[in-house]
Amino acid sequence: MMAGTIFDRTRTPMTVWFTACWLFATQKDGVSAQSLQRALEIGSYPTAWAMLHRLRSVLVRPGRDRLSGTVEVDETFIGGDEPGLRGGRARGKKVLTGIAVEVSAANGIGRCRMAVLADGSAESLHPFVTGAVEPGTRVITDAWQGYRGLEALGYVHQRRSQRAARAAGEDPGELLPAVHRVASLAKRWLLGTHQGSVSEAHLPAYLDEFLFRFNRRRSSSRGMVFYRVLELAAGHDPVRFQDLLAGKYPGQHRTPGAGATRRAWTGPRRTGRGEPASSSCNYLSHSG
Repeated sequence: MMAGTIFDRTRTPMTVWFTACWLFATQKDGVSAQSLQRALEIGSYPTAWAMLHRLRSVLVRPGRDRLSGTVEVDETFIGGDEPGLRGGRARGKKVLTGIAVEVSAANGIGRCRMAVLADGSAESLHPFVTGAVEPGTRVITDAWQGYRGLEALGYVHQRRSQRAARAAGEDPGELLPAVHRVASLAKRWLLGTHQGSVSEAHLPAYLDEFLFRFNRRRSSSRGMVFYRVLELAAGHDPVRFQDLLAGKYPGQHRTPGAGATRRAWTGPRRTGRGEPASSSCNYLSHSG
């Protein structure tokens, strides 16, 4: 019955899986692998970690609707402070993340989309916008050059200049209030539930979980959220443990030239930072 789903060939009893799904869906701020291990009395930490990551892997519904109406778009760095980096779009261990948020006078903040970006160029920002926002939508951004050309892609583009706001004595942080609010909530959630210990390779999965929760924050029935998690899990292809790790193969790292240290695979081990050690870098020391 479970063949062809994320529960395929699992050695964990389905009663334990359903309990894990319930905890995952009904806890307001989610559950960490360490908390799940304690709650389910699972002997293996990597098992609890893999269960949660299997659930995170199914949360994006295929063919979901894009954002519409009026949408704020911006980017934020998700990561800890680094010497010599003063914010902005500078490179470093921080992870640049695009955020798109529906806004309306009646309901305030609506749905949201987030995605990790390679950089702040138009080559990265334009695909993010077209993938997250329906053409014809009014898109509000700051004056960053990477957003130029959105009109040619079918959007009504409104640019808000931080420099002009400062000159007028206004707070530049209030130009895109919905985006900044969501970015703050995402970073607070990662700090609170996962102690900020999320590697760059696994950040997209955690963002998917945050968005799943955020976009259903007004749901009055936790049971329906639980049902949706089961529905998505049952309709998803099998996910193997190796697929959840950062490298193509378990324990594989970037080459030393890319700033990482290689180590031989000796099986998953717990780092004490919220996930098995499949990456040598943690990008959230303090993350749409």
